Amino acid sequence: MPKLPVDDLEHILVHTRDLWTELDNQRIFITGGTGFFGCWLLESLVFAIDRLNLNTQAIVLTRDIATFQRKSPHLAKHPGITLYQGDVRNFVFPDGEFSHVIHAATAASASLNSTDPLLMIDTIVAGTRHTLEFAKQKGMKKFLLTSSGAIYGKQPPEIFHISEDYVGAPDPLNPTNAYGEAKRLAELLCAIASHNSELETKIARCFAFVGPHLPLDTHFAIGNFIRDGIQGSPIHIRGDGTPYRSYLYAADLTIWLWTILFKGKSCQPYNVGSDIAITIGELGKLITEVIGSELDVIIDQQPIPGKAAEQYIPSIQTALLDLQLQVYIDLPTGIKKTADWCCNLPIPSK
Repeated sequence: MPKLPVDDLEHILVHTRDLWTELDNQRIFITGGTGFFGCWLLESLVFAIDRLNLNTQAIVLTRDIATFQRKSPHLAKHPGITLYQGDVRNFVFPDGEFSHVIHAATAASASLNSTDPLLMIDTIVAGTRHTLEFAKQKGMKKFLLTSSGAIYGKQPPEIFHISEDYVGAPDPLNPTNAYGEAKRLAELLCAIASHNSELETKIARCFAFVGPHLPLDTHFAIGNFIRDGIQGSPIHIRGDGTPYRSYLYAADLTIWLWTILFKGKSCQPYNVGSDIAITIGELGKLITEVIGSELDVIIDQQPIPGKAAEQYIPSIQTALLDLQLQVYIDLPTGIKKTADWCCNLPIPSK
């Protein structure tokens, strides 16, 4: 994998510069370091270490050190990174003192959610419980959980921007809601841990994103559309194109996650995403415009008259008001930057 664009890393550092002193002379433990979130967190961390001369060590949990080394040799070789092999559900607690944890390991696969929901639940719930126990035993200060907007369940049509105080939930009798229900329980485990110790648990409810390292061949519509645009294939929308989504660029996501870890209130969930809505049909057209290809956008189904459009749009007022976070990079720019970076990769076929 190529490194992230330097201008993205500079952008992250500009908006987090005053936060990093908290990690100087400290050790941080990170799970999920090889995923979409993890790659951005690690690259921004080593960039800050180098630019600010921080004495910071990140211990990164991974099930397969060799695969990590092949994927990101520049990270694996960095003196601020130590790879630690283990499964998030039962890893042996590493020796030494730690001050912070970012728990970003999760099974976010839509196929796994469908084919093996019990493994999905076990990975999220047992992994969170085990990592919290590690943090408590080590007397750590701060713990960040990357949760999900899926904890709200289906967004009601009368609520266009869903806020953190919405108390709806996924249907517990629908097995395909394993991911959302497991994230709800992971948040509860964080609340219990915080109540029973001095550990500050920070919760980031993450929505939808675009950027380098986003998979181009899974259930993420924007990744699949960018893949099609790069390949010159028609953009194929399986539904009717009416669902509303919003997308935050990954560099902004990274700023938000670091800020929530360092400055967020304990047990105060923060929605993380953009509040600027776009339909899936509009997204397909936008990607053809941004990439500069004259591609067809094929929409399989016609909208059902009178049926409310599905929505997955956060209210981000809590993050904006409490932490002064912003959406800095607009969606067209984020799409262009993602496509440019992905052009350096082998593009998966449909």
